[in-house]
Amino acid sequence: MGTIPIQGQPRPAPDSEDALTKLVTLFDDRHYPRLALEFKDRFRNADLFPHVVLDDFLPSDLAGLLAASYPDPNDPAVRWKTHANDNVVRKFVEDVSALSIPMRLFANAMISRQFLLFLEALTGIDCLFADPYFIGGGAMVTGRDQFLKIHADFNWHHKLQAHRRLNVLVYLTPDWQAEWGGHLELWSKDMSRRVQIEPVFNRAVIFEVTDDSNHGQPQPLRTPPSVYRRVFSTFFYTSRKTDAEWDAPHFTIYKPENSPYGMSLQRDYQARAKDSK
Repeated sequence: MGTIPIQGQPRPAPDSEDALTKLVTLFDDRHYPRLALEFKDRFRNADLFPHVVLDDFLPSDLAGLLAASYPDPNDPAVRWKTHANDNVVRKFVEDVSALSIPMRLFANAMISRQFLLFLEALTGIDCLFADPYFIGGGAMVTGRDQFLKIHADFNWHHKLQAHRRLNVLVYLTPDWQAEWGGHLELWSKDMSRRVQIEPVFNRAVIFEVTDDSNHGQPQPLRTPPSVYRRVFSTFFYTSRKTDAEWDAPHFTIYKPENSPYGMSLQRDYQARAKDSK
């Protein structure tokens, strides 16, 4: 399977047992509950709609390994899907079994129990679950002159029968140059204001998904022909459209806060942020 080396840096050994173990245990690190509690108010009170930008999101050695292991869009052995129309031009791999072992382990970490607890602590959204199919997500690339126009995401997962609530994007192109463009743009409901986020290496962007969460990468990329904007995208769901949605006809409903065991999972997770290093 083809990969794209990091320019000017030695390629990490993808079969390093230590590196692979770190990927398996990635979100066990107490750094992440601390990060969630530090940024939870910033997420909820962000301009336009709830979102947060987290730089140096992954340990630098793992970020480098993933960059070196990222699939090559010119490799015919990789099961790429292509979107190409007036609204979007890009490639992506939903089926993570087509990825390298480091990328597969990273994908598993992104849908793990520990990462779900991290997201719940950060966003305040309870009862999250991940999409193990990575439908519409996974390893994505856009190249020179490619784009994704401003849009609101699909909000219903037919396979999971669930409502989409969060997007998590992790950027994995080393040495990104500002003049290449490729900024993620978040727009207000009335399309009068925007926030631009540069896709710098090892940056994570997490934002809430609603019908008004307008976003995209609308400006065609100005990258060199051999450089791609790489973003690994993971989407998260709940069985309810919003936390306030309890008004449909129903029998008895036991809310999350009335489940001592369920709520203890989040309390125990947040307690890790207060443990000594």
